[in-house]
Amino acid sequence: MGEALDIRGVGTAIVTPFKNEQVDYDALAHLLERQIEGGANFLVPCGTTGESPTLTDEERLRVIEKTVEVANSRVPVVAGTGTNDTPHSVAMTRAAWRLGADACLAVTPYYNKPTQEGLYRHFRAMIDDGGLPAVLYHIPSRCGISIEIDTVKRVAEAGGVVGLKETGGVERVTDLRLATDVPILSGDDGLTLPMMALGGVGVISVASNVVPEAIRRMVDAAAASDFVTARAEHEKLTPLFDALFLESNPIPVKAAVVLTGHLENADVRLPLVEVQPATVEALKQALQPFLASATA
Repeated sequence: MGEALDIRGVGTAIVTPFKNEQVDYDALAHLLERQIEGGANFLVPCGTTGESPTLTDEERLRVIEKTVEVANSRVPVVAGTGTNDTPHSVAMTRAAWRLGADACLAVTPYYNKPTQEGLYRHFRAMIDDGGLPAVLYHIPSRCGISIEIDTVKRVAEAGGVVGLKETGGVERVTDLRLATDVPILSGDDGLTLPMMALGGVGVISVASNVVPEAIRRMVDAAAASDFVTARAEHEKLTPLFDALFLESNPIPVKAAVVLTGHLENADVRLPLVEVQPATVEALKQALQPFLASATA
């Protein structure tokens, strides 16, 4: 199932825009089109950056539907359908399949801390019963549990795994590559270059919401083993990478998209709160080189 799907390069973990506390689907369509025009290789709605924990199921599926509609088969759509409830995750995955998504983003179940056997059964249920191939999402800093490398291998050997979004650190990349041929995607913009130097195939990016062309240049250069160019792009982007995590994601990235003129407001849903002025100033400084080149 789905092994022919090529998930590499730049995938944008798209923000979910709000207006008057409701999802702004028109603004979402604009952001999605901007990503495709900016060179995103695939789109990832309803991930962490898309505030999936505070979207209703109806909103989540409508966001996925709108993403599929705008993508119009030009780029793959990897829909965030994972939760910490396996039947719920399967139902959301099956619904995303019906809406035309190409793959699901299967986050490690959070809070309930399953064993590795529980993780294996959870991911297999999403793939086998949900109907979509999966990009496994390893993010122990948020979920409180790691997908051990043997578990990644075991899930992948049963089929239907088209990628691994890895945020556990560069040191895992070599061990993963020695254990399995699952394509590794950085889940941390700042680690994309070192992960690709060790064999990763791209990034599921927060920063590409803001500067998709620059992220694409860095990733393309790294994929071509042009590490001089890739390092120069990485160094130019590093202040932005840092500023985007001065507060909890996606608070700063929404503010940054506003600063680039592609979003009307930076509204987030509680328990997230509005961006702080000091963060906005840091974002302005980090964006200066990109805004200057855009107006030159």
